[in-house]
Amino acid sequence: MSEDTNRVRPSRGSPARLDDRDRTLLGLLAEDTTRSYAELGQLLNLSAPAVHERVKRLRQDGVIKANVAVLDGAKLGRPLLTFVHVDTTSWAVTRHLLALKELPEVEEIHTVTGESAMLLKVRTRDTQALEDLLERIHSIEGFKGTRSYIALSTYLERGPSPVATG
Repeated sequence: MSEDTNRVRPSRGSPARLDDRDRTLLGLLAEDTTRSYAELGQLLNLSAPAVHERVKRLRQDGVIKANVAVLDGAKLGRPLLTFVHVDTTSWAVTRHLLALKELPEVEEIHTVTGESAMLLKVRTRDTQALEDLLERIHSIEGFKGTRSYIALSTYLERGPSPVATG
């Protein structure tokens, strides 16, 4: 299997066809995924089986990627949130950095345009743990440099909104 075959890529393509009820349902699920189909049905004026079918279709269409718990990094012992811009010498090195996804401190990995090749969102227990992570990155052949931005406070952290735009 080639390296490109193993590569995880974000979903691309045309947007899913969503009506107002789908968008409302997605908003309700984004707030609280523990709501039952019956409760969602009451809020949407639909039967529980109709809500179930909509959720099933939204999963099949890839609109709903997963149901997850939102965890508190500080309460898990990793209060230091940092955004790390990584510069590399080539695209091959940038792809090699995808192996960082195995580290529990790394929450997100994005390839980006601009001065950096990659943007990492990481949470560590303290600055020493951040330094240890940066040392691992610095040891990768073809690595050029990093710029790190430590978040002092987080006022908003959420996924995409289901509200229609445009």
